[in-house]
Amino acid sequence: MRNEKGSLIRPDALPESASRPVVTPLSPSVVYASDTPDMLDQQYEGHLHGYTYAREGHPNADVVARRIDRLENAPNPGVMTASGMAAVAAVLLGLTQSGDHVIGGNQLYGRSLRMMQEDLPRLGIATSMVDPGDVAAMRAAIRLDTRMVLIEAVSNPTLQVADVEGLASLCKEAGILLVVDNTFTTPRAFRPFDWGADVVIHSLTKLLAGHSDVMLGYVAARDRALNDRLRVFTVTAGMNPSPFDCWLAERGMLSFDLRFDRAQATAVHLAAHLGGLPGVRRVIYPGRNDHPDHTRAAHLLGGQFCNMVSFELAGGRAAANAFTRAAAGLSFAPTLGDVGTTLSHPASSSHRALTARQREALGMSEGFFRVSVGLEDPGALCAIFAEAVAAASQS
Repeated sequence: MRNEKGSLIRPDALPESASRPVVTPLSPSVVYASDTPDMLDQQYEGHLHGYTYAREGHPNADVVARRIDRLENAPNPGVMTASGMAAVAAVLLGLTQSGDHVIGGNQLYGRSLRMMQEDLPRLGIATSMVDPGDVAAMRAAIRLDTRMVLIEAVSNPTLQVADVEGLASLCKEAGILLVVDNTFTTPRAFRPFDWGADVVIHSLTKLLAGHSDVMLGYVAARDRALNDRLRVFTVTAGMNPSPFDCWLAERGMLSFDLRFDRAQATAVHLAAHLGGLPGVRRVIYPGRNDHPDHTRAAHLLGGQFCNMVSFELAGGRAAANAFTRAAAGLSFAPTLGDVGTTLSHPASSSHRALTARQREALGMSEGFFRVSVGLEDPGALCAIFAEAVAAASQS
């Protein structure tokens, strides 16, 4: 088709340049043109590298995936997805079938728990939930039809540390897959492939991108055939990520290590501060000596105890409401990993689908909060928490 001046609507090529952009260009194109049918065949058969249709891959997704591949020491190129839960779904649905059995850590993220307990069973996939720190219990839960074990290296939101080393040995012995969601810890603190994991999952929505303006996931498998299955499933299911989100995520990842280190240092300070405040019943931080998994955390994480702190107020829902109202300048929002500190209340957000009794069994009362520590001045942050805890105590 030609316009009034006779030129083509779609130009044949980008303008030539002897230089190159410093910033990765944003490539929103849904389709990519090939010269001939033979060339398209060669692309699909893997003889030539090229893009065809954005659901099957695009440059911005590959740029971000390669960055995470390097951070994770991934044996195969990772697959980008539209969200962290899309990556979880790709593993649970793309690598299992009716008649399989999947074991999950009993303190997974709320939506992961929901998928395990509600969605997989209706598809004929049996599930069991087990303490990821208890290898003996995990061994007892394994059946002849067990296909995989899904855990978080550090659980959301109670910061329980999984016995990844023991579980990797067990899964290898049993011939089943060990899948590790590394969102909380990130490769800055922990690299699951180095400890024997078969599949690694990330929600880039959180710390890796770090600005609460991106929704993305990532998944990679040690085995090439499984990695290919994950890629094919995500393409078929339409789990493809937005080029713009990938472009934003790359920008965020440029400062990831700096943000992680600053937030982690402040988290250590905040955890100590909370531990001395009247009205705080308990503080949970893997870097504290009183954390039940402190020794394991030090071994696995190498002294990188991350930026997540959880604590429990002495009061119930009334105290929780008073606390969030008084926490001036902090966002009460169901997220983590932002440059700003955010507060999460599992009973009203991530784990609201559980009964009060189920939450209590997992250690999540109405006074329980999870804090994603951001980049604020540590002194100013501690002052805000002191005022908010005092307000909660008076409620």
